[in-house]
Amino acid sequence: MLSALTHPSLRDCRRLFLRNYEVMINIGVHDFEKKGEQRVLINVDLYIPLAESTPKADQLDEVVDYDFMRETVSKRMAQGHVHLQETLVDDLVDALLAHPRVRAVALSTMKPDVYPDCEGVGVEVFKIKDEA
Repeated sequence: MLSALTHPSLRDCRRLFLRNYEVMINIGVHDFEKKGEQRVLINVDLYIPLAESTPKADQLDEVVDYDFMRETVSKRMAQGHVHLQETLVDDLVDALLAHPRVRAVALSTMKPDVYPDCEGVGVEVFKIKDEA
């Protein structure tokens, strides 16, 4: 995933990332996909304003904890079967954007075992939180 830090509304942000987080989930629309789990790789970029993520006392509560990304994915996986990667990505992006310190999210999923002649098939979304 390319960094979106060049986007004008993200120039004052830092990027936190989670790379190739491998999960086994029930995903797919075909009957054979509904009978078992598939391997999915998830990549997350969170954009956090520097003003809200620059530690002054070197304490974890001053930043967004990396565990937040993994826990958000785990909570979605626990909800059960999902038909489309697009649905999974949208659900995860919305949940990550709900964090008060997160300004933007880039997230991709990839099913690496669908076709033998390519690395994988997937979906990617980039979304900036609406400014109120």
